[in-house]
Amino acid sequence: MNHAKSAQATAGLSRKPQHEWADWPDEKLLDLRLCDLHLTVEGSQIMKQICQLDDELAARGLLFHPHFWLSDEWFSPDGVPGIAVPFYLAHPRLAQLELAQMLEVEGGTPEWCMRILRHEAGHALDNAYRLRRRRDRQTVFGKSTQPYPKCYTPKPYSKNYVLHLDMWYAQSHPDEDFAETFAVWLNPQSLWRERYADWPALKKLEYMDRLMASLVEARPLVTSKQHVDSLPRLRRTLRKHYEQKHAHYETPHPTFYDRDLHRLFSAASEHRANLSAVRFLTRIRRDVCREVAAWTGEYQYTIDRVFEDIVTRCREQRLRLAISEEKATLDVTILLTVQTMNYLHSGHHRVAL
Repeated sequence: MNHAKSAQATAGLSRKPQHEWADWPDEKLLDLRLCDLHLTVEGSQIMKQICQLDDELAARGLLFHPHFWLSDEWFSPDGVPGIAVPFYLAHPRLAQLELAQMLEVEGGTPEWCMRILRHEAGHALDNAYRLRRRRDRQTVFGKSTQPYPKCYTPKPYSKNYVLHLDMWYAQSHPDEDFAETFAVWLNPQSLWRERYADWPALKKLEYMDRLMASLVEARPLVTSKQHVDSLPRLRRTLRKHYEQKHAHYETPHPTFYDRDLHRLFSAASEHRANLSAVRFLTRIRRDVCREVAAWTGEYQYTIDRVFEDIVTRCREQRLRLAISEEKATLDVTILLTVQTMNYLHSGHHRVAL
């Protein structure tokens, strides 16, 4: 990308439009329809990362550059060489709401945003050059016609797939495997030849390297600028949006952990003067959930739901600390990790499409 375009994008950031809803409390904001946010990608804070993505594509000699629009989530539609960006990345007030509702902001840091953009660029480029029709691409990654699963059980130690996004996302579908491999290949800091030197996944990266070399200076075959499910067309309220999002990442059934909990807490009279389990768990909740999220790669919202089950059961049984706080913190972290991984491998692991 030339410096003039980058300068224009940066200049646009300093002229952010004012929005009446920016000062509203969450409860009022949740009743606003998505289409009434009146936001665009242009001039938003994500433009810095979009410019970086364009620079990375240009540095590889690729003429293709995806177009962008705001929607309710990240995606690149089949047949469209573009990328939908979630609305909450277009304004800090909406990022704040996303954090309050989902306990994290997917793509909310520059590094995280770039990981997702590179991944979605893989899908968009796949569409732009109709690569999924190629037999060599099908041989390496599988056929795109394979149905997308509603859930998948990843194999954390498999070396047949690159590691890029969390939750071993490349394992969910051949198209995701392609996009993840492209993202690793595109990242100028990935050092993929060294990182994957003894992995079967290296063959996929080497294929990607040859495939992209064949596209240098090649014009895209598909040039549609279609905006699928664009923000102005989404009539539901933010409240309804988050209700649906919560349902998607909710744990499927309440789970009780009595035997494990009674190793940490007790309802016996001799512990009556000790700190209540509920109060203790509330105190450590944020730090423990973040640590488990870092280790498992699971969505923080899902982990927090598992944690809430634990808190509920402690409240119902009126449990109190029966061991030291230091040991209880460690044991709760282990318990939450085990239960989260059980959920992950139970076949209920949800794929964010």
